[in-house]
Amino acid sequence: MTQQLPPAEAGPVTGGGLPADVADEQELAVASQRKLVWWAFKRHRLALVCGFITIFIYLVAVFAPFLAPYSSSSHNSEYTYAPPQMLQLFDDGRLSPHVHGYSFEQDPDTLALTFEVDETQKVPVGFFVKGDEYTLLGVFTWDRHLIGPKDYDGPPMYLLGADSNGRDMLSRIIHGTTVSMSIGLVGVLLSLLLGVALGGISGYFGGKIDNAIQRLIEFIIAIPTIPLWMALFAAVPAHWGPVQRYLALTVVISLVGWVGMAREVRGKFFAVKSDEYVTAAIADGASQRRVMFRHMLPSFTSHIIANLSLSIPTIILAETALSFIGLGLQTPTVSWGVLLQEAQNIRAVSTAPWIMLPGAAVVITVLAMNFFGDGLRDAADPYKN
Repeated sequence: MTQQLPPAEAGPVTGGGLPADVADEQELAVASQRKLVWWAFKRHRLALVCGFITIFIYLVAVFAPFLAPYSSSSHNSEYTYAPPQMLQLFDDGRLSPHVHGYSFEQDPDTLALTFEVDETQKVPVGFFVKGDEYTLLGVFTWDRHLIGPKDYDGPPMYLLGADSNGRDMLSRIIHGTTVSMSIGLVGVLLSLLLGVALGGISGYFGGKIDNAIQRLIEFIIAIPTIPLWMALFAAVPAHWGPVQRYLALTVVISLVGWVGMAREVRGKFFAVKSDEYVTAAIADGASQRRVMFRHMLPSFTSHIIANLSLSIPTIILAETALSFIGLGLQTPTVSWGVLLQEAQNIRAVSTAPWIMLPGAAVVITVLAMNFFGDGLRDAADPYKN
């Protein structure tokens, strides 16, 4: 007489017939580093949200001419320091986007304009409206804008107010996104090349080469950052155009920003230099360059990417600071730092506080990218539980 054994207790079964926890362990064991980083990053909710914000800001930078209601140079001298208008979506219960017009008076002594919202005037607002012509992505010439007044030659629309020349602040902030975000990206790429090259050489070879590179890094770190930037940028000829000054500013910031990356890379090279796969590559006859950049560097690429995301806000702040004090980019170039130059006038700020809105764009961008970089760095850390 055979004894019937009770059925074994089992957890939830997956499609493959394995319990879910066993399937997860097997998937975890064979997952690539990219998947492991992504799974860890998804658990950091704040970093995930800030990552989407960062992507959105870069999309704004790419499609700025289409998203901005006006060009960066479009102005109307009759509306200097015009206050922000509230976008109204409905009129008498039906969908009819519009803004209220202005009524203003001019002081006969100071000639200052005082604006008030006139609810009797309505400026119709539309989407995909015709406006200033622009070149999108350097290829397509178009004259349509995402939002703007339906009558281009009629009363203007200033959702975030106007500056001292009657230029739309919203449009200029959007156009400034292109320059400020691209200078951060280009500057980081230059810092990456210098940091990886010099940091890798320093960590791999050691000895006198390491000492020489580390003394150079310490010398650069010992110099106050702002005076060093000022000294380097003072060497830029004053007659250079906007594009040349843009490239010069990028190089100047990168010449200082590479030192942190170099130290990070040096430490990583020291950590993996004695690992078995490196010794095997050397024994197999691989060249020093191949060992450094084909075997050692890929092992901590995710860590470098995480540090790059933290370096971009630093470069954006550097450009903003240099342009704000007049040593960086100059008009007619439009960046967040250039837009903030007008905020140096206390009287202008008290009259039109909305001219400080480019500073809010800087704060939001820097916070979003810092939280995003922190989450990415934690996810890329193989020793973090």
